[in-house]
Amino acid sequence: MAKNSLITVSCLGTEIAKIGYDENRDESYFQYSPDFLNSGVMANLFPDTGILRRIPQVQVMRRYAGDTFRSLPPMIADSLPDMFGNIIFKEWLESRNRDYTKITVLQQLAYVSNRGMGALEYHPEISIPKGTTIDINEILEVVKQVLQSKESAFAEGLDHRSLLNVFKIGSSAGGARPKILIAEHKASGKIYPGDVFYGQEYDSYLIKLNLGDVSYDREVIEYSYYLAACEVGVQMMFSKLVDDKHFATLRFDRQDGEKQPVLTASGMTGWDFKDLAVSSYENLFELALHLKLPHVQIEQLYLRMVFNVVFCNADDHLKNHSFIYDPAQDRWSLAPAYDLTYSLNPLINFSKVSRALSINGKRTEITLADLEYIAERFTIKNVKGMIQKVQGVIPFWIEKAKQLGIPEKIIERIHNDFVRLI
Repeated sequence: MAKNSLITVSCLGTEIAKIGYDENRDESYFQYSPDFLNSGVMANLFPDTGILRRIPQVQVMRRYAGDTFRSLPPMIADSLPDMFGNIIFKEWLESRNRDYTKITVLQQLAYVSNRGMGALEYHPEISIPKGTTIDINEILEVVKQVLQSKESAFAEGLDHRSLLNVFKIGSSAGGARPKILIAEHKASGKIYPGDVFYGQEYDSYLIKLNLGDVSYDREVIEYSYYLAACEVGVQMMFSKLVDDKHFATLRFDRQDGEKQPVLTASGMTGWDFKDLAVSSYENLFELALHLKLPHVQIEQLYLRMVFNVVFCNADDHLKNHSFIYDPAQDRWSLAPAYDLTYSLNPLINFSKVSRALSINGKRTEITLADLEYIAERFTIKNVKGMIQKVQGVIPFWIEKAKQLGIPEKIIERIHNDFVRLI
């Protein structure tokens, strides 16, 4: 596609809008499709959070420059690859003699096309050939070489085909750790790359890869946290270990064979997840109220906050909280929890841990009084009972961690960072 082309945004087969981008001004242009506005369908697909208005005129995005939103409407920027995805994308382009620095943000959306997280799709697409079945160990070796090589993708063992497979299956998932998107055929068990295959006959997984690059298994630790979170009532998608080392979780944006529209709290609001000024649980709760989430989901969000505090998951930033849209009801709901894990390096002693999301204006030394302040402000009952329930699952986590083969010293180190609020 030409650099100055427009991108069409679609959702579930309906054209939503067109987007343009001015490289010289570093600003984008968003215009709703008149037919979409007149239809009245999916009226709340992009909620009124002060970013986009439901008007037919062109809307200029000048406030969202920088690495997080790339001058796009934040709802659209949610579809862009994360840090790991960008590394793979860059290597794959260079394997085709393309200069990554000359690829515009709209061209990158065209590469995402219909393979992104959620249900937004971008056209005209830049065609990516469909792949056959894949082997996770083969993909793992390619990822290792990409991350370890300081040379280009022409280093020995890296080629267009191998990089293409990794690009297709790992360029759109969020986060910084190596991960891939795959479809597993329910009957045959065969694994297909990326997001090309989905439907009732497939399970769609996001798999976090264990590269064996550290002396402890981060993915196994995350699985132990998943087990503990589920035990205490945190709602999560079914997850499992692949080959006892790779963490695989069913995608909540692919359910019942259908794509599900999703947005992160950051993408929905334009709050940069790196900006401490807007990174607070109070803001997250206010957003949930703005979306008119039922109170049971507000309580679920509170439970997740308590779990993150007690189990020392300090990386609970605004992109690690998402919402799912129901087109039939024109309503948003809280997405299942994800990325719940010990967020530090257990081999390093930290004197103070600063949280990504503040609580009662604090990022360190969170107390019962801080959680009670949030509870009173957002009408959460039986706070002490909820906290005791979360703290009561600590022995369960220790038992599971031992069964999973996590070394005793790692278990002890993580356990020492748990916060006892009562």
